[in-house]
Amino acid sequence: MNNQQLIKHAHVWFLAVLLAFGVLAIVVKAGIAIQDQNSNQNSNSNSTANSNKTQNRNSNRSNRNSTAMGEQAAMGNMTSQDHEFIMDAAMGGLEEVELGRIAAQKGMSDAVKQFGQRMVDDHSKANSELMSLASSKGITLPTALDEKHQKDVTKLSAMSGAEFDRAYSKMMLSDHNKDVSEFEKQSTKGTDPDLKAFASKTLPTLQEHLQMAKALPDNQRGSSNNNSNRNSNSNSNRP
Repeated sequence: MNNQQLIKHAHVWFLAVLLAFGVLAIVVKAGIAIQDQNSNQNSNSNSTANSNKTQNRNSNRSNRNSTAMGEQAAMGNMTSQDHEFIMDAAMGGLEEVELGRIAAQKGMSDAVKQFGQRMVDDHSKANSELMSLASSKGITLPTALDEKHQKDVTKLSAMSGAEFDRAYSKMMLSDHNKDVSEFEKQSTKGTDPDLKAFASKTLPTLQEHLQMAKALPDNQRGSSNNNSNRNSNSNSNRP
């Protein structure tokens, strides 16, 4: 091979090497561009996701705040007496229904069983009316017993037979004495007109419950014993 041919081959190899480097450079640039694009897409995706999460958190917080503000506004239209009454009435009604169910099942005497079922029927109806009234005012009432009232239910649930009848009868007499007093007060001195109307409407039923509680056999015996003791003491004090 002469010199001219060697030079020619050298030129061909040189051009081939330049072409190879050019192709390699194009490939590297394309790879970097694709990587940058993916990085930007991921960044944008993460940014969008974070933005959505923030918006959701803010929306949930706003909803909770709106609900709380709505309840506070509704309560703000009530006096403390009105608010205390509606909460106590709701909790007391829940307890009467729960204890009534237990009495209807576990009561030894028919009188206690029938009284318990009457409590379930009447107080369930009153509870529904009170719940609707509260809802119309944006107030959330309790739907489960608090610790104090649950203790009473648990205590009575552990009893049976004559012991249960005595304890339940005594509790119903005490509770309805208190209920009648509170509903009478609300019906005359309450500020919220809707609550006053509810108290006035429900009061006759509670007064009937009180008379029924007084007529329960164990309460009748207790009343007879008290009268007997008073008469005995009166006679012993005579000269």
